[in-house]
Amino acid sequence: MATEKEFYPVSGWVPLSLLPVGLLFGVYLLVSSLSSLSMLGGPLAILWFVVAVLMLLACVIGVAGFLAIQPNEARVLLLFGKYVGTVRASGFFWANPFYTKRAISLRIRNFETGATHTAEQKDAMGKISQQRSRTAGRPSKVNDRDGNPIDISAVVVWKVVETAEAMFEVDDYQDFVAVQSEAALRSLATRHPYDSEDHETSLRGSTQEICDQLRDDIQARLSKAGVEVIEARISHLAYAAEIAAAMLQRQQAHAVVAARTKIVEGAVGMVEMALERLSKDGIVELDADRRASLVSNLMVVLCGDRHTQPVINTGS
Repeated sequence: MATEKEFYPVSGWVPLSLLPVGLLFGVYLLVSSLSSLSMLGGPLAILWFVVAVLMLLACVIGVAGFLAIQPNEARVLLLFGKYVGTVRASGFFWANPFYTKRAISLRIRNFETGATHTAEQKDAMGKISQQRSRTAGRPSKVNDRDGNPIDISAVVVWKVVETAEAMFEVDDYQDFVAVQSEAALRSLATRHPYDSEDHETSLRGSTQEICDQLRDDIQARLSKAGVEVIEARISHLAYAAEIAAAMLQRQQAHAVVAARTKIVEGAVGMVEMALERLSKDGIVELDADRRASLVSNLMVVLCGDRHTQPVINTGS
């Protein structure tokens, strides 16, 4: 496994001031050596000619050693295929011109699962003919634990923390993050029901717990890619279109039953309190038949979904 090594290059301002001087001095030596060769010749003039050519060549090659790094960016340095180190400091630097310098962003990024990814394409000359692109995310259709088809998508916030792993352990770390996040989301959806009535963990009712599990699942899959998952949250959650109407009716029925249950519990308590107060204060003595009639009337009044019409008994 590749391990990141931080590399500290020299400041680029000193080489920037020395290279023009060396270039001018090399031109001067080249002109002088050519003049000596044409007039006198000899091994000394040839030596100065070789030195001038090498100095000019070194100055030209040395220009390739400059690198400017922006904040929250890094450069991964390779020397003929061997990993040398990573430059994380921002600024203007100079390093070995034979180093291959690969840029990698350390900024925080985010994406939505279900997006279509288009890979980068190059022509025969190696030039980029089509840039990497990603469309807007679309919900993924998956079955929950109870087998109900649902549409679900999530927003994942991540960043690169280990440049060597991100560059060398996976082929394309951005595509790797997208694919593994989608797989983790589908796996999470199959482990939990969409909704639950007995206070168990559900996709709709346990939002924070589900998001924490999703972040941990994605982080476990990306541990070898040098990526840290900062946050993962469900951005879309709904029943699939083919069962949405039926599930809506079921939810409405559950809501009505739950509401009626609360109303009955409250009504029974109020009737019990009314009978207790009537008996305690001695307001009226009720036999069994009138007690049952009073309870029935109170339950109708308290549990009815419409306003009751009062009936006044003017008899004995």
